[in-house]
Order: sequence, then C-alpha cells, then structure tokens
Amino acid sequence: MTEAPTFDHLFMSLAIQLAKRSHCVKKKVGVVLTKETRIISTGYNGPPSGTYNCDEIWPKTGCTRSIKGGCALSIHAEQNAILYALTNHINIKNGVLYTTLSPCLPCARIIFSVGIKRVVYKDAYAAYKNLDYEEGLHFLTEFGIIVEPYHPYKAIDPLPIT
Repeated sequence: MTEAPTFDHLFMSLAIQLAKRSHCVKKKVGVVLTKETRIISTGYNGPPSGTYNCDEIWPKTGCTRSIKGGCALSIHAEQNAILYALTNHINIKNGVLYTTLSPCLPCARIIFSVGIKRVVYKDAYAAYKNLDYEEGLHFLTEFGIIVEPYHPYKAIDPLPIT
C-alpha cells in the first residue's frame, strides 16, 4: 500500500510556505483557501497592493500601530485570500481555510460572513498575543463553523495500490 499526504497536510504546508512571502516584521502568516480539495485562493499578511512593504520602511520595528494597537498598514492573510477570491468572482461558500495562525475576531466575522465552512489552523492567535481567550475561534464554533487545529502527525493517508 502506498502512502500520500493528506489534503490538510498539503494545504497547510503551502500556507507555511506562503507565510514566508510576508513582509511583516512582527508575524508572518499564510493562508490557503480551498473548495472541494482544490485551491481557490491564497494569501499572506501584508500591506495593500500599491502601497509599500513594512520591512522596507521600518525594518526593525514594523509598521506603525493603529489606535487599537494593531498594524496600521497590514491586511491579515485571511482577508487577503478572501478579498482576492471575491474580487475575481470566485465562489468561496462552503470553502475550507488553512491558516498558520488562528483567526482574530474581525477575521472570524469575515470568514463566517462569506460562508467558509471549515478552518484549520496551525498556531493559536491567543498564544501569539498572550491572551487568555481565543475569541476568533470561539466566535466561529459558536456559529457552526468547523474549527480544527492542524495535527502534523496525521499527515499521511494510506492509498490503495492501483
């Protein structure tokens, strides 16, 4: 019997690689958005297209902070992937989102609103931000979105020999 990587493993591996494209000085995040085991969009955190990269202007500190303490310039990876898909008229309803960092609450609201049905995440947003509570994940599960941590040890599916 041969073995093949699971789709979860393939898509999370790609999300991890996409995160390396980010110009964010503070945290690099990658996302793969899929539907029926096909990639329909990808994204990583960074500034809007046509602006400048944070690491080029502020290589040591990253971009300036907004009033609420977040990045003043960057768009989250989930938002970039969703915006690209919607801008290109790609139907993302019932899609699956793979992300290297679990969604913050504003991203969770967007994920729910566009009809994504499942979110697989690698690292916890609350742990990264030193918070006691995963409000984004709680929001998603409260409203019926399947949320699963990524388990790299479940990376192989046995396939029948053909």
